[in-house]
Amino acid sequence: MNIYYLTLFPDMYEGVLGASILKRAKDKGIVDYHMINFRDFSGDKHNKVDDYPYGGGAGMVLKPEPVFNAMDSLNIGDNKRVILMCPQGKPFDQKLAEELAEEDNIVFINGHYEGYDERIRTLVTDEVSIGDYVLTGGELASMTMTDAIVRLIPDVLSNQASHQEDSFSTGMLEHPHYTRPREYRGMKVPEVLLSGNHKHIEEWRHEQSLKRTRERRPDLLDG
Repeated sequence: MNIYYLTLFPDMYEGVLGASILKRAKDKGIVDYHMINFRDFSGDKHNKVDDYPYGGGAGMVLKPEPVFNAMDSLNIGDNKRVILMCPQGKPFDQKLAEELAEEDNIVFINGHYEGYDERIRTLVTDEVSIGDYVLTGGELASMTMTDAIVRLIPDVLSNQASHQEDSFSTGMLEHPHYTRPREYRGMKVPEVLLSGNHKHIEEWRHEQSLKRTRERRPDLLDG
């Protein structure tokens, strides 16, 4: 997979993409990350990428030329998902992460300022939001999405089964986990987990997952 980030702040990605699972995926040759500063494509001697909105109003609007020119430079054809990071977009969830994990090319367009020139939206396949709040720009949101997507690509995680029971992957929240010691400050590991009876353990985990979902996110059980 190749992931492209159209951004005014490419340095923001170095720490996140250069550590942990995301770095491991790159080192294995499973994924490659490309930062494109669309300020370089402004076609303006002052590298200006924003301007005042027609009709007046507060803030500045991202101009279409830098983004269109940057997209043209990628030269990856139609085999791509182009994601506009936008608070107006559909909510990002595990189902979309699983879908995107099967793509060959993903392009994130990260805006700043008051908003996008509406014509930029003609370039995209998906408008996505990570929550009902507004960030300074799309970079942090695209990093969050990248982490959720890349960990689902085969061979990225050392244990392929580790993400299959993650919260939301099954439609419910994940069951509780325990490790050594068996007792800590008066709190004991449930006996069923020490029984060795895998059928009973799976039943307990399913029951606990259902209980936790009902208590914390009952909306996930609708229908």
